[in-house]
Amino acid sequence: MPMLPAGSDENRPRRRRCHPIGDRTEELALRVGLSLVSAPNLVNLETVSKSYPDQVVLDAVSLGIAASQRVGVVGRNGDGKSTLLRLIARDDEPDSGRVVHTGGTRVAVLGQTDGLDGASTVREALFGGADAHEWASDPRVREILTGLFGGLDAPVLPEGLDSRIGVLSGGERRRTDLARVLTAEADLLLLDEPTNHLDIEGIAWLAGHLNATRAAVVVVTHDRWFLDEICDRIWDVQRGNVFEYDGGYSAYVLARAERERQANVAEEKRQNLMRKELAWLRRGPKARTSKAKFRVDAANELIANEPPARDTAELVSFATGRLGKTVFEAQDVTVRAGDQTLLEHLDWILGPGKRIGLLGVNGAGKTSLLRTLAEAIEDKQPAHGRIKVGRTVKLAWLTQHMEDLDGSWRVLEAIELVAKRVQFGKKEMSAGQLAERLGFVGGRQRTFVRDLSGGQRRRLQLARLLMAEPNVLFLDEPTNDLDIETLTQLEDLLDDWAGTMVVVSHDRYFTERVADETWALLGDRRLRMLPRGVEEYLERRGAVKSAAERPAPSQAAPAARPSGAQDRAVQKELSKLERRLERTDERIAGVHAQMAAFATDPGKLAELQGALSALEAEKDEIEERWMELAE
Repeated sequence: MPMLPAGSDENRPRRRRCHPIGDRTEELALRVGLSLVSAPNLVNLETVSKSYPDQVVLDAVSLGIAASQRVGVVGRNGDGKSTLLRLIARDDEPDSGRVVHTGGTRVAVLGQTDGLDGASTVREALFGGADAHEWASDPRVREILTGLFGGLDAPVLPEGLDSRIGVLSGGERRRTDLARVLTAEADLLLLDEPTNHLDIEGIAWLAGHLNATRAAVVVVTHDRWFLDEICDRIWDVQRGNVFEYDGGYSAYVLARAERERQANVAEEKRQNLMRKELAWLRRGPKARTSKAKFRVDAANELIANEPPARDTAELVSFATGRLGKTVFEAQDVTVRAGDQTLLEHLDWILGPGKRIGLLGVNGAGKTSLLRTLAEAIEDKQPAHGRIKVGRTVKLAWLTQHMEDLDGSWRVLEAIELVAKRVQFGKKEMSAGQLAERLGFVGGRQRTFVRDLSGGQRRRLQLARLLMAEPNVLFLDEPTNDLDIETLTQLEDLLDDWAGTMVVVSHDRYFTERVADETWALLGDRRLRMLPRGVEEYLERRGAVKSAAERPAPSQAAPAARPSGAQDRAVQKELSKLERRLERTDERIAGVHAQMAAFATDPGKLAELQGALSALEAEKDEIEERWMELAE
């Protein structure tokens, strides 16, 4: 009788959809009468334990990785995800048990830090001394270089493939190390946070590449969209155990909720938080639940009567009460960074209660736009145009740079120095309660700031920012260094926060979860609303790249100049479009006025919000057509 992979449905006990893996591999081996070592897995861990002086990371865990399997590893920071990868790679030794690789299994590892030689070139790091024709003729290698570096000769690097590793930025080094792993002829890829330093386009490319590869993949990541996109199995590392779930992240959320419901061990707060995320998954983008490999009926029953994750109309009403009808109004604004013009002729109204996800290619001006708006609060107007700021605007800006705090402070003290209590919509919470919501539980609130990790400092920075009770939030890469549990807690907090928010993030799941509208900077000095969100952004970027790759028209046959009649027709349509644009702007202003008038009527506000979104989409279409004709 042939041995089935340890993770296959045929071997799975039907009454135990999710379970500690520690006893499962032995159970399966007994059922089919074969030894563990003879299983056709690429790698087997047999009752592996690993401890550090202050923590048991893995406690007698047994599991296997089958050929072509896609496994996502999740868990809180410090629970042992990276340790598990090092043990699988045999870069670390277990305290007891053993790790067995099937003979001939080739493993490539992307660690949290790279071991690249700073004196070597990118070409040497990837291909050693091989001649160009040996690797350039491989379609897989060409696709990897194009996806990560923009082309076969790596045009995005300072000196292309001949760039020295030592002069590369952190992001460029990370891409080089990722390219090294992907170009290797490996049967198993072990990837620790592979999406770090990749933008939304890069993450989408990587997901597509991994879905096409034949190698098995084990990936540690906090990117939940990425988990949903590539994984057919989730390993949840918790307090020495590993729990296994079929499907991607969405299926994992459903199944974990069911496991906790059956075990009845989860705290009420955590169950409430889980139900809220389940409600969003169920009522949010269809791709979320359609990616699930199965349904958990009992978990769905948990949220049968659960309202949407947030009441947008009520939050807009609260925000209007705090901010009035004006937050930021940009009129014919030009945004520059040094000598470079990033945006021009910008007309944009950022109203009360707006929750914006701001996307854009690197260098398109996302941070510069936020800085221009923030400077307008201090009466520093842009070089061209004007920004009107509401009188009651109180801005808090979470930047990518860590706040410089006194290391002798304790966590709770650092938060209480901002405020003792904070209001979230109709709820009020103390500094200690907010700290707990962001992962500082019990004695961790007395930890010295100097002893905090990077992720803990990020959470403290968020807590201090929220305690200041701003009514406008700019969040620039807020998910850096946060684990999935903290991300869901932050999303839950923001669901109750009433104000105007702009989020810049490469975390697609987070952006879709907290933002109601998506706007994008595509590198053409314009700001566009994208009704279909991130998917539309990726489509537009793909179209731009395709156009750039098409050969230029022959100089010997220049395009024919339009005839006089054609020119007059174009001018006539341009005039019509300009009049339509003026009327649309007037209608948008009218809707804003109505929203202010009906600030206490949630139903009317929701209706007006829908009308406003439609008008803004219409305005975007008019402007695109105007640009086409003008060119």
